[in-house]
Amino acid sequence: MGSAYGDWLREQRESAGLTQQQLADAAVMTRSHIAHIEAGRRIPSKEDARRLDQALNTGNVLSSFRPQEDSAIADYFEVARQLEQQATMIREFGLSFVPGILQTKGYASTVLGSGFPPWSDEERDKRLRTRLERAKILEDPVTPVVWVLLDESVLRRPVGGPEVMAEQVMHIVRLAENQRIRVHVMPLGLGYHPLLPGMVTLMRFEDQPPAAYCEGMYMGKIHDAPTMVERIQSTYDLALGDALPMKESLALLRTTAKGYGRHD
Repeated sequence: MGSAYGDWLREQRESAGLTQQQLADAAVMTRSHIAHIEAGRRIPSKEDARRLDQALNTGNVLSSFRPQEDSAIADYFEVARQLEQQATMIREFGLSFVPGILQTKGYASTVLGSGFPPWSDEERDKRLRTRLERAKILEDPVTPVVWVLLDESVLRRPVGGPEVMAEQVMHIVRLAENQRIRVHVMPLGLGYHPLLPGMVTLMRFEDQPPAAYCEGMYMGKIHDAPTMVERIQSTYDLALGDALPMKESLALLRTTAKGYGRHD
């Protein structure tokens, strides 16, 4: 969301002579949650906004002007990107593409260079740097915990050609072999599964409520309302139950990479 809402919240808190911790105590929230809302990194839930209005004696202003959760604008991914950096656990589902934090340079370059109308070289390079920067969260050997669920179609579509795909698939295999991620594949033979409508990222944090990011064509949406996050989490769990076990998934990934490699 934009910073206007967060800026106004901060102004009201400071006018009331409250620290972030004092407001958090009064609104039954965590200090970091208040900080993220003020910085524009989180959208408060309806209940959050109601409690903030009550704690600050602002009537229903924060509730009435709360950014709408059903907005679907590209800027929402910036919020998701920032949340991704704070998460202690990330659960990804890739429907059409390899999730961003797992993409190799060659794969990401192809994805970012295939849009229409095309970006300038400068803009494409900027976006590529940003995407590769996201992947650095995997350099920490422990945090965040990352689980990845891939639709098999992601592996079968030769994005960038055989060489790029072979490199990309083996990158995922190596991360899993090094126990940095867990990976499962949804086999094509399964047919319909509940995550087919789009890509999903589920994020958990040390001291703030969980969030979910869902994405489709030209739209992305952050969810942090508890009932919606729980619903998305349940859908993810249901789909995961039909996925291949990790051992079988890795075998499929290696076979796929070997197949692409034969085209060298």
